[in-house]
Amino acid sequence: MANRVREIKHAQRESVFLREISNLFLRITLDDDRLQGLQVSRVRLSPDRGICTIFFSSDQGKKDFEEKRPILVLYKASLRNSLAKVLPTRRVPELRFVYDEPFEKHRRVDDLIQSLKDKGEL
Repeated sequence: MANRVREIKHAQRESVFLREISNLFLRITLDDDRLQGLQVSRVRLSPDRGICTIFFSSDQGKKDFEEKRPILVLYKASLRNSLAKVLPTRRVPELRFVYDEPFEKHRRVDDLIQSLKDKGEL
């Protein structure tokens, strides 16, 4: 029972982080058009909440994300600072930026299904 409660609380924290990081990233993309095309797809907190992995998807694929990753790294300190102001936590985790491979696979499958529907084969 206690383990289940811990899992629920962890999922709730991840949800709060996802919401706040998505909002902050939206503001960044409005100011810096070099990051256009990137979207935050999900967030994962480590069990000790010391690391927050932010998963990104891109309209142009992984190569586009890798080209934009150095720009994201420049915003890491300001993101952590902003998170410290809006989140009710004693410690803001280290941020890591990762390309979301499963999201990309899902998008490709959806595109294939849509193309088959458009051709009338499905």
